[in-house]
Amino acid sequence: MSNYFVDLLPKEEYERLPYLPTMGQFVDWFTKEYADKPALSNQVDTITYKELGERVARRRAFIEGLGLPKGAHIAIWDRNSQDAIELYLAVTSAGYVVMNLPSMLPEMAVVGSCMKFDIAAIFVREEFMPMTTKLQGVKVLPAASIAEKGVPSAEIDPDSTAAIFFTGGTTGQPKGAVLSHRALMRGNYNTIFKPGPIIGVHRYIALLPLSHVFGAIAGLCGCFYSGNLMFTCEDMKATIGKLPVIRPTLLVIVPGICDILAGLCKMYGPQFLGSLKMIISGAANVPPRLTEIFTKMGVTFCFGYGLTETANLTSANADAVTHPTSIGKIYPGQETKIVDGELWVKGDNVFSGYYKDPEKTAEVLTPDGWLRTGDLCRFDEDGFLYITGRIKNLIILSNGENVSPESLEEPFYADPCVRDAMVKEDELNGQQVIAVEILPFMPAFEGKPFEEVQAYMNALVKKINDTLPTTHRIIKVTVRTEDFKRTGSMKVARV
Repeated sequence: MSNYFVDLLPKEEYERLPYLPTMGQFVDWFTKEYADKPALSNQVDTITYKELGERVARRRAFIEGLGLPKGAHIAIWDRNSQDAIELYLAVTSAGYVVMNLPSMLPEMAVVGSCMKFDIAAIFVREEFMPMTTKLQGVKVLPAASIAEKGVPSAEIDPDSTAAIFFTGGTTGQPKGAVLSHRALMRGNYNTIFKPGPIIGVHRYIALLPLSHVFGAIAGLCGCFYSGNLMFTCEDMKATIGKLPVIRPTLLVIVPGICDILAGLCKMYGPQFLGSLKMIISGAANVPPRLTEIFTKMGVTFCFGYGLTETANLTSANADAVTHPTSIGKIYPGQETKIVDGELWVKGDNVFSGYYKDPEKTAEVLTPDGWLRTGDLCRFDEDGFLYITGRIKNLIILSNGENVSPESLEEPFYADPCVRDAMVKEDELNGQQVIAVEILPFMPAFEGKPFEEVQAYMNALVKKINDTLPTTHRIIKVTVRTEDFKRTGSMKVARV
């Protein structure tokens, strides 16, 4: 076990938190371990871990009553409500396979997903029910469904499938990443490694959708593994506005939400964050300026790196102040190696493959279990990991040399006046050139005309170009006035 992670926790807490290989064992353990502690709140009513466990048992009983074979695929189409959270725990602990559908998924995409992923039953939020009329051969059930009496968790093979998560994958097309109980629980277990005491001391908010592996693992199960209180979130915008009232102490969020919070603190003062002590950020590039902003407000800022294919958590950086551009050190229980510049990962947390897509699976999983992440990386002498690019994004120069756009973007993110930047290949006067689109961090230019913003960015490009070989220099510059198109996890979409 890596001392880097173990040393983050008080010894007595680390010894109290076991790795459990199935979701059934996990639910049974936290129900008993934290029985009287508050577990889940909808901002009106709060239930304890014992009560949560009892309600999950009653959800399991309802699911058992559907007569589906063990291992059947069950979807949840809801917001981050109490129903959705209880159903997620119930489906997995009953020995079925869960798939959370994004709440904003269009009607026909829901139909297509149910067909593609062999969904046998779907639990649906009441307001979404009118959009389920075209579903055929699928049991459609209210998300509020619950039995009068509960049943125990199932006996589950740790290597059986627990969940399927949507992912762009390392090959770029939306697919279903299959995670076993062993993989899912390794990701859940890795969430315990945070700086300082963690058991029963934090209040979380389920801001990230449970359909995203970061929200389900680092957010929801990270909270329950350490016996903390989770607030539901059925409307992200409204919930963020209530931060001074809810007073969370720990938020698991993407950098885009960090930017929103930074803007609100500028408007209303740091007190807007209430009792916030820690931010865990990920799922997209984390600019160093975010570490600086929140550290100055007394918030511990941590981030890391992971893929849906690695049960979310591959590395974490608890030293963001001293290593602001590193994605941290590798979590315990994994092997890693760099092959031709690409990070390969092997371990309990690696997924089983893409559902019904053996060709795409073979592109990223070797026969002996190594996952080709598609990320170009390097380790420094202290074991900190750095991403230098994505293989699929490489720009091939006319001289045959490969250029990583991410490596050219890094110095832009180091500038506090840049919110986001995207380097790409483009055309200028009939010639292929390296171009950059820059989204300014506008609070840094408050009251200044846009011409000054453009002049600053042009000067920044010149400064960066002066450090680059002639062949790598950026020729075309666009300063954006509108946000980039973004993915579901708020990454800049490279189109």
